[in-house]
Amino acid sequence: MNDAADRRFLPVSKNMLFVGRPFVLRSVFANWDEIAVDFEALAGELRSLREGVAGVTGTVLAAVDGIPIIADSADDIDPAKISALAAADLGIARQVAEMTGKGALSQTVAFGSEDYLAVYAVGRLALMVVLGEKGLNVGRLLFESRPVIERIGAILAA
Repeated sequence: MNDAADRRFLPVSKNMLFVGRPFVLRSVFANWDEIAVDFEALAGELRSLREGVAGVTGTVLAAVDGIPIIADSADDIDPAKISALAAADLGIARQVAEMTGKGALSQTVAFGSEDYLAVYAVGRLALMVVLGEKGLNVGRLLFESRPVIERIGAILAA
């Protein structure tokens, strides 16, 4: 699955093309005038997480409203569907965390019989989805993802 021929690495919004320069992103960020997003920097962060943690099979970065920003995933993964479901997951989990008074939510992890799905909050406006196979070292993922999320947050804020 990590074969380059089976992967796509591109901005996934229908109105964006990846040509190697900063882009303008509009979704939940529309309340700001416009922000330029450096997709090459985002791509590098997603790639470093996938390559640095054994068992990670794909990553998707999305706005909290479920609009995908960029994905590093196999062709059989639909970034738009994953983003929408992850946004719902994160929203519900945030409400539960607030209702129970357990502090701000930073992540959720779903364990399937054959794979993992982790959803991380990237500030209040974005989320990162990490897909992993059965052999994924979840502890390592949790450890390695924190600095990646901080750098992605900085890229989106720039």
